Amino acid sequence: MALRMLYDCCASALASIQAHRLRSFLTSLGIIIGVASVIAVVATVQGLTSTIADSFKGLGSNSLTLRSDTSFEEQLQGKQNRLTLADLDKVRRSIDGISSITPSFSPVGKFGTTVKAGNKTSYSRVIASTPSYQDAYEAYTQAGRFLNAADEESGRNVCVIGETLRENLLLPKNPVGQYIQVNGNWFKVVGLAEPRGEILGISQDDYMIIPFSVGLALAGNLASQDVSITFNVDRIEQLEEIQSRVTALLRNAHKLKPGQKNDFKVQTSQQLTESFTQILSSLTVVLVGIVSISLLVGGIGIMNIMLVSVTERTREIGICKALGASRAYILTQFLIEAVAISLIGGVLGLMLGYGLAFVIGALIPGFPAPNVPVWAIALSLTFSSAVGMLFGILPAAKAADLNVIDALRYE
Repeated sequence: MALRMLYDCCASALASIQAHRLRSFLTSLGIIIGVASVIAVVATVQGLTSTIADSFKGLGSNSLTLRSDTSFEEQLQGKQNRLTLADLDKVRRSIDGISSITPSFSPVGKFGTTVKAGNKTSYSRVIASTPSYQDAYEAYTQAGRFLNAADEESGRNVCVIGETLRENLLLPKNPVGQYIQVNGNWFKVVGLAEPRGEILGISQDDYMIIPFSVGLALAGNLASQDVSITFNVDRIEQLEEIQSRVTALLRNAHKLKPGQKNDFKVQTSQQLTESFTQILSSLTVVLVGIVSISLLVGGIGIMNIMLVSVTERTREIGICKALGASRAYILTQFLIEAVAISLIGGVLGLMLGYGLAFVIGALIPGFPAPNVPVWAIALSLTFSSAVGMLFGILPAAKAADLNVIDALRYE
């Protein structure tokens, strides 16, 4: 009997929605916009998160990355923490069980400098590192070779460049043998790195890598340099132990007191990924919270239209009650109608949001493909249904509580 009543209520609710298609669509418009906004935000951020995670896959599961860390408060005070060559030397001499120690830093300009080839100039990052950089960051060459031990030991002015820098300087497709000028110093191109693509429209191939020893000579003031260090742990089961040992070594070297925050970070590739994804997750929560306001606006719209619908159908409700329809039947019918309108809006919003995320990805060069997780779909549809139910209770209760005689007399 209950199933039969539920079926009849669903049929009546859908018939009412179909009879007023335009009004039902306009009623659900707030839900459509709200769900579309949520899905577009989540899909875009999740796609970006996946790309960032992939970018750290080059760092093996047994690798550790050591870099300086300056808090926001310290930056406001004009302070800049650094890892120095002395720190690098301490790690090399004091920590056993590690290999492929790969230091790197920017000898000229923290974010880049002007490089020149012929009459063409470009603003690019210059990275000074050792031959092990190739394996540590998967910077393999598609033409020529990577830096080798002889380049490092003899201090040769050679370099490996990225595809974007090659294009900006209008160098040949195989630029090996060409010369690039940096700060008045000429560097011979010995290799062209494989392309990595773009993230958020920012090229990952606009760089040149020079030998670490040459970078030290080019830097001039070595005390101001900030070195990052990547190394492998020989036995993966000792990963956490060595991480702790490196932390203790540098805390002692930097004379940090007990309870004082580290001015550096020692992270695994997984922790690096988690650091970025945590930031993006926080951003997602904030953005979703903002755009979810439109879902509440949509819910209020549903309640208003359903109240109008109850008024329009007062006589119809009276006839149904006169023929024996129970209060539960009337309540269920109007509640299902409100939920159905909201759920239809949720489905349409889901499709619109997914399409919007693809459009955003297409308009921004190098932006990663959107990725809609199952939890986002389930959450959007559940939330839209809940909004319909929440804001449909008042109109449904008003319809169910109508007096039969008054309803039949209503004109």
